[in-house]
Amino acid sequence: MKKITLLIDDMSCASCAIGLEKRLLETAGIKEPAVNFATGKAYLQYDPAVLTEKAIIQKVEDAGFKGKIEGEESSVVTVILKIEGMSCASCARGLEGTMQNAPGVIEAVVNLASEKATVKYNKAETNRSALIRVVESAGYKVPPETGEDKAAGTDDGMPDRDQVVITRAARKMWLAASFAGIIMVLMMINMFVINIPGYFEISVILALPAIFIAGWDTHKGTLSALKRGSASMDTLVTLGSALPYFLSLLQFWFPLTTFIEMAASIMALHLVGRFLETKAKGRASQAIKKLLALEAKTARIIENGTEREIAIEELQPGQIMLIRPGEKIPTDGVVVGGQSSVDESMATGESLPVEKIEGSEVIGVTINRQGVLKVRASKVGKDTFLAQVIKLVATTQGSKVPIQEFADRVTGYFVPAVLVIALASFSSWLLFPGFHRSVIEFFNPPWANLGAPGLTLAFMAATAVLVISCPCALGLATPTALMVGSGLGAEKGILIRSGEAIQTMKDVKMIAFDKTGTLTKGKPQVTDIIAMNGFSEKELLAYAAGIEAASEHPIGAALVERAKVEGVLLEEVAGFSSITGQGVEGTVIGKVVVVGSRRLMEAQNIEIKNSTEHMNQLESEGKTAILVAVDGKLAGLVAAADTIKDEAIRAVTELEKMGLKTAMITGDNQATAEAIARQIGISKVLANVLPEGKVNEVKRLQDEFGMVAMVGDGINDAPALKQANVGIAIGTGTDIAIEAADITLVRGDLGSVVSAIKLSRATFQKIRQNYFWAWFYNCIAIPVAFFGLLHPIIGAGAMGLSSLNVVLNSLRLKKATL
Repeated sequence: MKKITLLIDDMSCASCAIGLEKRLLETAGIKEPAVNFATGKAYLQYDPAVLTEKAIIQKVEDAGFKGKIEGEESSVVTVILKIEGMSCASCARGLEGTMQNAPGVIEAVVNLASEKATVKYNKAETNRSALIRVVESAGYKVPPETGEDKAAGTDDGMPDRDQVVITRAARKMWLAASFAGIIMVLMMINMFVINIPGYFEISVILALPAIFIAGWDTHKGTLSALKRGSASMDTLVTLGSALPYFLSLLQFWFPLTTFIEMAASIMALHLVGRFLETKAKGRASQAIKKLLALEAKTARIIENGTEREIAIEELQPGQIMLIRPGEKIPTDGVVVGGQSSVDESMATGESLPVEKIEGSEVIGVTINRQGVLKVRASKVGKDTFLAQVIKLVATTQGSKVPIQEFADRVTGYFVPAVLVIALASFSSWLLFPGFHRSVIEFFNPPWANLGAPGLTLAFMAATAVLVISCPCALGLATPTALMVGSGLGAEKGILIRSGEAIQTMKDVKMIAFDKTGTLTKGKPQVTDIIAMNGFSEKELLAYAAGIEAASEHPIGAALVERAKVEGVLLEEVAGFSSITGQGVEGTVIGKVVVVGSRRLMEAQNIEIKNSTEHMNQLESEGKTAILVAVDGKLAGLVAAADTIKDEAIRAVTELEKMGLKTAMITGDNQATAEAIARQIGISKVLANVLPEGKVNEVKRLQDEFGMVAMVGDGINDAPALKQANVGIAIGTGTDIAIEAADITLVRGDLGSVVSAIKLSRATFQKIRQNYFWAWFYNCIAIPVAFFGLLHPIIGAGAMGLSSLNVVLNSLRLKKATL
């Protein structure tokens, strides 16, 4: 199965998204389609052996929408270059001719007045950098690209999609509002000042642009929905505007009440609401744009001892980049020269600069603060940290939380139900006019006109039901909150893989931590060396460090480091083997050496009784003690301690205050583990756990506490992270752990665990608030309209405000304290 994301146009409400999702789900070869109304995207998996991408696009078009694969670009693109150095028209014509003859250029237009060249080219044959070289070879200069240039034309040929939609919505809004406004002014003059000759005919003509030109996309959406055999919010607006308009035309032949003003105003207010909603949604989707804006445009590389600036797209792994103080690091890499501090706040949320020396890894888009750095590029393009973050944020924004599934099912029936209620309102007014008139008399709204014919009042009540109903608010409730929440998380170095993790996180009762590398720094130091049975401390260290030199265990590394400090010579090891979770053995200078736990010594039938008191004492101090045996005889024991991370105590204390229980899962023995847990403040200790046993320990915690979150950083933590209800990976850990996790803490700071929980709770709280207000609005507004207590024009305005309220409520999430 392959994954693709489609950009969907012409969706007007949540019902459209539900209908399209259903159509895709029914298509053979498509799996798990998720259509997101807020982002205007469809996320799905498909089987290439069953259908093609072109066939999927056709299915979207058959459903009445326009679809395009995200990232799909035309080979022909346009770029706008600013030109410096032209002095006359001849310069412009000459440069134009030069560019026209350049390889890959389809068309070039040079404007002397604006000092810009608009170039259309085939990106398979040339690129922006090559075009700049053509300009420079002709004797002119292209200054660095600015934000204005980027907006005017870019290499990818893709203008800001949100801005295009907002601009289009603004045009329609102003067109409808202008003509509807003129009609309302004429109506007031006709009613209160002087009778305007031909007022009705003038209104009919003026309403045409407002209802049928500005509102054409709305009516087109209604027709598309009809072809699908369904109804959408467009259907409600069409019935509330076009139908009153056509009924008003009967006045040419019959003395009926005119609804022209109402029809034009409803469409205008609908488009005002749509514009405000579109603009607010654009603000909600700023996260990815902000991330994209962080990308460097160029990189300065060193080749054959000389510096050269190239476009970031041309950068290759292995090339050496030169980054001066104050400059942005173009892409991920490793420092091969220089020393400096780097501001990583835009990537990790960490406010303090991080020291970088030779061998340190650096993240693209971070800022070099002090010294000059030489960095070997390790990842470029889609493999960079920033690209992965953007992908993760986009995936989260396209996911659904479980609570949304119920809302989606309800939304699918919402519009048909509204149509039935509107028809029921119309019929009720005709069947029980006395009852309805008494209701209006009791409440006496300022727009009440009980002198109007019963048919007129019935029609206005039904129209009010149609235009007051708002399925959009339901469709926007979850996606907008996810968009804002995931974006805020990315800014703070908290990457959430799926919307489901947000909902699950609020129900978590237990946070389980791996010890080494998560609660501790993962770099233990040797604290005690106790020799026994005639062995000296140096001999003991030589045997222990000698065998551990072939191991990758952190304590082994600590022993080797201590041996170097003590000047102990390490001999070669033969027959080395590792016993998972217990220790190591091998031959050093012809002697069989075993280094490990009590369990390993007992399995080898080595007498360790004399070491028990020392072991207990060391473990009570929170140290890890390991035994060393030579040729079957106990030579002594060494102890090491791993330093607890500075923020671990603070983070655990905060979690306990939040009502969460904490546990530590470690391979250490019970006494050592409990000593460390006491220092940190952890309430439950799971010791002597082998790597493969972590999954079972998580299962036991789930049986005891219910929802469990697991925090880890190592390869052996990945299965446990998957088993947990929510897996949280420390970002400084391995890629495998990060890939297995639902939430990644880029900074590696345990305080981010607290922030992640607060973010999840705040985001889900916004989702619940959005659903409450969406349901509350519809439950109150529809009955009010049913009884004729609401004028349709006010209803049209309220409908737009309902959607806007949901989006703005989600945007308030940006102010959440994490």
